[in-house]
Amino acid sequence: MLKHRGFPGRLPGTDFQFTIRRANKKDGPAKLIKRERYRDRKHADVKADKGFMAALWRCFGEEPFERGNLDAGRLSWLFGREVIPAEDPFDPESYDALLKIDLKKAQISFPEVFAADAAEPEWEDEEWEDDDE
Repeated sequence: MLKHRGFPGRLPGTDFQFTIRRANKKDGPAKLIKRERYRDRKHADVKADKGFMAALWRCFGEEPFERGNLDAGRLSWLFGREVIPAEDPFDPESYDALLKIDLKKAQISFPEVFAADAAEPEWEDEEWEDDDE
């Protein structure tokens, strides 16, 4: 499993996880699914989605990226809309699966992330130990 160095481990000041520490060797990777985002979601959940999109954009831009250690739960809130498969066939249960940002949809959903005057997000630096590679 590829570990995305420099990618934030979580949303600062919260328990919203952006990455996982190690591969699930027993059950394999969690399946990416399209989760419905309802209008009445909590503000903290919306903020986590925005922060995750900002991190994806800062780290990968429009280029395809490997799922690697990105959290399946957090990805699933964006999957099928702002984050789409970058390969065909696509395996939603693979750490090696390639994804990409659908820029037009992402700009509509998270305009503040893509604004010309968007502030650079401040992330807590987290270094993961390479205990499982």
